[in-house]
Amino acid sequence: MPNTQEIGWKAVSKTGVVAAGGAGAVAAGIEILEAGGNAADAAAGTILALNVTDHGACSIGGEVPLLIFDSEKGEVKSLSGQGRAPLSQDAIDWYMENEIPNGDIKMAPVPSVVDLCTTTLKLYGTMTFEAIVAPTLALLDAGEADWHPELAVTLRRMVESEQKTSGSREEKIQAASDRFYGRNGANSDIADALEGFYIDKGGFLRRNDLAAHVTLVEDPVSVDYRGYTVYKCGPWTQGPYLCQALRLLEGFDLKAMGNCSTDYVHAVTEALKLAMADRDAYYGDPEFVDVPLSGLLSDAYTEIRRPLIDMQEASHEARPGDVDNMEPLKAGGVFRPGVGGTTTCAIADRWGNVVAATPSANVYHAGGMVGPTGVSYGNRLRSLNTTAGHPNCIQPGKRPRITLTPTLVLKDGSPILSISVAGGDLQDQATMNLLLDFIEFGMEPEDAVIAPRFATGHHENSFDPNPNRAETFGQAGSLTINNSVSEEVQQELAKRGHQVKTQGGAIAAPVMVYVNKDNGTFHAAGDPAAGRHAAGLR
Repeated sequence: MPNTQEIGWKAVSKTGVVAAGGAGAVAAGIEILEAGGNAADAAAGTILALNVTDHGACSIGGEVPLLIFDSEKGEVKSLSGQGRAPLSQDAIDWYMENEIPNGDIKMAPVPSVVDLCTTTLKLYGTMTFEAIVAPTLALLDAGEADWHPELAVTLRRMVESEQKTSGSREEKIQAASDRFYGRNGANSDIADALEGFYIDKGGFLRRNDLAAHVTLVEDPVSVDYRGYTVYKCGPWTQGPYLCQALRLLEGFDLKAMGNCSTDYVHAVTEALKLAMADRDAYYGDPEFVDVPLSGLLSDAYTEIRRPLIDMQEASHEARPGDVDNMEPLKAGGVFRPGVGGTTTCAIADRWGNVVAATPSANVYHAGGMVGPTGVSYGNRLRSLNTTAGHPNCIQPGKRPRITLTPTLVLKDGSPILSISVAGGDLQDQATMNLLLDFIEFGMEPEDAVIAPRFATGHHENSFDPNPNRAETFGQAGSLTINNSVSEEVQQELAKRGHQVKTQGGAIAAPVMVYVNKDNGTFHAAGDPAAGRHAAGLR
């Protein structure tokens, strides 16, 4: 393993790079790449390690959507590392009557990180679970938190099941995962302990919820923008709205406007507002609701929505469109609102595989909220709501529409960018900043991650399950912008109606990997102001 002095916020390599949150997790990924593992192996190992180094921002009991480019098949797939609501209808009835609480174990979905890592390893990796979990176990064994030994025991039990199972590498890895979830006749000691913890703390999750959990492998959503193909996870995340905003921005000459000019910031912000209004109105788990993505991304819909961007005036309304009737505004949907922990992972390897993943949990520890397994829990059910008839209303076994939203970008069929951002509703806004820095202005990761960024709170809060969705709205017309942007631009934006607030620190926390096909190098960087790290193989 490389020593920590070699891990900084940027790296260049010809054989492999890792960009993530904590330095120890980056070191874990590099160790796996050095041992001959591929990007999938390193991603699984890095994600597990992040649950130690970045605990509080992510957890084994949390979630992690992942995008992967498989160089052998030449395709991108989305892996849904997102836990679901309890299967019990009685539990759902309780939520509908009482709403989804904050700071209570009832807000926890089924833990999904373990199965995401084992599924990634099984389908795309080359190593054993024992090999990729070794760096995490080393971190736990050296750690001092009271839950470290307990989680180490849980992971070692999984390794034990892998070792004792006969058959292929994939069958052995599956046995390790089954031990955690109590599936397929496996030893159910971990699942039993988790269920006992949920019952003791007043939660609704049970053994059957754990046993039913699987990581779906899905086709991603994609759009072409200026010769690049941008891939996002489906509408069980907020990701597709980035694709919608890019389609709107195709009609503007952003490069001619100039980076961080008044017109540039205004046009991008207004496009994001329109796309997020559709996110809030239409997105939900596509296994439960019909999300009209083809219409939302269509030429016809884009063309009727684009004129809503007034280049002289910032909108202070929430303005979803009517995609069913191909009208620019949804009747009864437009309103004028009042004022009102995640980590990162991006990896590329020498064989052309590239991964982007966004682990999270918003971990809670109050009142002994780490049980005997060392598995803490998150709050992601609060990304559902209790608005009857809403596409994101809680139902048995439903995935919440989460903010976690990794990004892969291809050019001419080959991966060129991997981006992961921490920051809730800011995630795709920061991704938009980085994408345009690269595509429109030619910035490489080490420049893009430290360039000025901007974002708006002109949208519904993805973590507020209030059934009155209008009451969850952030601030109409808000615009937070780094104070390195000139005062003249700030003043001109304010004249157009933006509620401008400057910020000196990082706006969200991005990492970015660029694959330079011309010279065969990987460039990785994470915003140092946000505590991101990167490293490359020598």
